[in-house]
Formats: sequence, structure tokens, C-alpha cells
Amino acid sequence: MPPRKKTTTEPTIEAPVEPVLEPEFADPPAVIQEDTVTFKRSHFYAVLTVLAFAAGVLLGYVVWGMQPAGQTVQVLAQPSAAVVEAPATEEPQYRRYDIPIDDAYTLGPKDAPITLVEFSDYQCPFCRRWHDEVYGPLLAAYSGKIKFVYRHLPLTSIHPDAFPAAEAAMCAGEQDAYWPYHEKLFKGEGLGSAIYTQYAQELSLDMTTFETCMTEHKYQQEIQADSDFAINLGINSTPTFFINGLAIVGAQPLNVFQQVIDKELAGEIPE
Repeated sequence: MPPRKKTTTEPTIEAPVEPVLEPEFADPPAVIQEDTVTFKRSHFYAVLTVLAFAAGVLLGYVVWGMQPAGQTVQVLAQPSAAVVEAPATEEPQYRRYDIPIDDAYTLGPKDAPITLVEFSDYQCPFCRRWHDEVYGPLLAAYSGKIKFVYRHLPLTSIHPDAFPAAEAAMCAGEQDAYWPYHEKLFKGEGLGSAIYTQYAQELSLDMTTFETCMTEHKYQQEIQADSDFAINLGINSTPTFFINGLAIVGAQPLNVFQQVIDKELAGEIPE
């Protein structure tokens, strides 16, 4: 495989919350009159006390026991086979992870003080939203201070076009067009084999080389290795980011990234 070329081009491009379930409570027992048994007042209050306690336990389970769909800076979950899309919620917890980037395409200065790694999926709507709303403004706000790295985590169980889209980007990378192709995949209206060919033509790629790369699935193992690494690390949602090893899960808004980056640049987060 030819060596990748890492570009230093500065880009000029610029989360639904899971509903909170509330428990349904039964009405307190009514006092039965006439020929049936009648509750004494003390019995009635005792029953209410029991119901109130049960309701409190149930409410506590719903509020604290249910894990939200996405989280901000956090300790990653244990590895599992299920990977999902992630919106944004919760406050940060700090723990650093070792995320190798030696074989990945990077964008920005090699010696930038901030390395931002994204594990993402070209067919994931939350990933697209983050790219549309945060990616460009974030790199612009910290011009020269961020080295951006994209690593693949295609959710093949729900996004059938995600893996071939990743392959297309890697094949474009052979011809020094990884980042322009990356932009087209996130900014375009759809995915599919005809679209991949169209983008390659628009970027004036050698079509024989590109199509051979796609047909032979030249980068299948490399993309799968990215995905396996992410899942083994405990990543279970896309997009997931690492700021100098600090995990941010979900399509978080710009200010969440700014808060972590500002603290990191100021040396306020423990190594």
C-alpha cells in the first residue's frame, strides 16, 4: 500500500435527546362503602405510604438507572458488539486514552498542541450534523492549534453504505484526494457506487486506479481494523471524539469542545 500523505490544508467548512420516561402511577385505593369492607383511616394512610415508597423507587430507577443515548467527556463503556449513533448529553468526566494515529490521515500542523481524533461513519446523521455545524467553526476558532484525525467506524448493521463510502475515501487518498473526497461524502446528498464514481470524476482522479481499488476492496482490512480497535476500546456510538485522549461522545455542540480544549491548552486537565 503506498504511503499516505498527510495534508496541512486548513478547511473553510464550517443532538436529539432520548425521551425521559416517566412512571405511570395507579390511583390510590378508594374507600369502599355499603356491604363491602371499608378501609380504616390508619389503613388508608399505611397503603399510601407503601405506594409512595414504591413510586419513589420506581422514579429513582427511571431517572438514575436508565443510561442516556449519548454522553460528553466520559469513561468509555466496556466493549460490546452493539454500536449506535449518539446525540449529546451530560457533563464531562476526565480520563485519557491512548489513540494511535500513525497510519491515519491527518489535517493540520503535525506539532499542533491539540490532536482531535474522530471515530465516525459517513452515513450517520449525527456525524453529518457535527460536520455541518461544528467541524469548520472549531478548526477556524483554533487555527494552527488542532491536528484533526478521522478514523473509520462504519455501523454496517444499520448503514449499508457506510463501509463502501469509507473504502472510496481511502481509494481517493491514494491519489492525494482524501480530504476533498471526505468533504464530498459528508456534504453530498447521498451515497452509493454511482456517487463514489461521480465524486472521483469531479476530483479528476485516475478512474482506472480508483475503480480497481474499489473492486479489489484494497482497504477493507484497514477500515475493519479501525472499527475493531474502536469497539475493543469501548466505543459504542458514533461520532466519538478524543481530544488529546479525552473522550467526547456524541454530536456535541461547539461550546463543549471549546471548554475541553481551552482547559487543555491552559493545562487545567491532569495528564
